[in-house]
Amino acid sequence: MKRFYLVQMSMAAVLGGLIAAAPAQAHHSFAMFEPTKTLTFKGTIKTFQWTNPHVIVWVMVQPEGGAAPQEWSLETTSPGVLTRNGWTRQSLKPGDRVSVILSPLRDGSHGGTLNSVTLLDTGQKLVPSFGKEQPGLK
Repeated sequence: MKRFYLVQMSMAAVLGGLIAAAPAQAHHSFAMFEPTKTLTFKGTIKTFQWTNPHVIVWVMVQPEGGAAPQEWSLETTSPGVLTRNGWTRQSLKPGDRVSVILSPLRDGSHGGTLNSVTLLDTGQKLVPSFGKEQPGLK
């Protein structure tokens, strides 16, 4: 009887662990981005946040007509994936002039997923994902 109880408790613990781990598998989708649209603009790097789970690039964009600069937040993949694609934590620095291609947020706010960034002073093009755009994006 005691052994049967231990087996039941062990199975319950394993099952509980699997259930608790399920949300970690889900992560998040790219559903917040509009995969059928791309925007291209020039700006200046404000911040390059090299952190897990996603690297974030903040770009200051000067709209036409002299309006106040806009801050855009661009999400990309993880530092590990970027490193395998030739990026480093020094790839982008505050003040770098860039041209970016992104898929914008569906809600129209200033953000999106980064498809590529080109350093205007050197012409170097950085692409987050093995020479392709973000997964699920065209």
